[in-house]
Amino acid sequence: MAILKVSRMGHPVLRQPAKALTSDQILQPAIQQLIGDMVETMVDYEGVGLAAPQVYQSLRLLVLGYPDADPEDPDDLPLTAFINPEWVTQSEEKELGYEGCLSIPDLRGQVPRSAWVEVRALDREGKPFALRAEGFLARVLQHEVDHLDGILFPDRMENFSTLSFLEEYYRYWHKKED
Repeated sequence: MAILKVSRMGHPVLRQPAKALTSDQILQPAIQQLIGDMVETMVDYEGVGLAAPQVYQSLRLLVLGYPDADPEDPDDLPLTAFINPEWVTQSEEKELGYEGCLSIPDLRGQVPRSAWVEVRALDREGKPFALRAEGFLARVLQHEVDHLDGILFPDRMENFSTLSFLEEYYRYWHKKED
């Protein structure tokens, strides 16, 4: 496994729709290696989600979850690969929350997101699965799927007055969110 370089805002790979993977491609060693490397990269950067375009691969692939997930906690998703994810449904109710991004280091801003989502995708073996997520997990999933469509979190912001450098976010806003 390897820790991959993360693309930053301004690189064209982050602004183009990613290509779907075929079932034959999913099982190829290069894709399996990429999934493993993406997990290792995400964990090393202390992230909760990472999309393939963020590591210079224009593919409809993302990884999400926690390396030490508690199987008894429904909000604690184990490390999971989502290949060719598609929305089944999303709540019309929106929740406002701060987001950051490995591709936009040191910035945070409030983004409205659906309170819950249902998605279907293929796992790393190419088997279909579905997931309903709410709260923080739904936010992260929407953020990562946006990457597959060439969308970055500032594109979703309704009010740029909340855009903050990370240091100021922790100094002034983080405690107010808890």
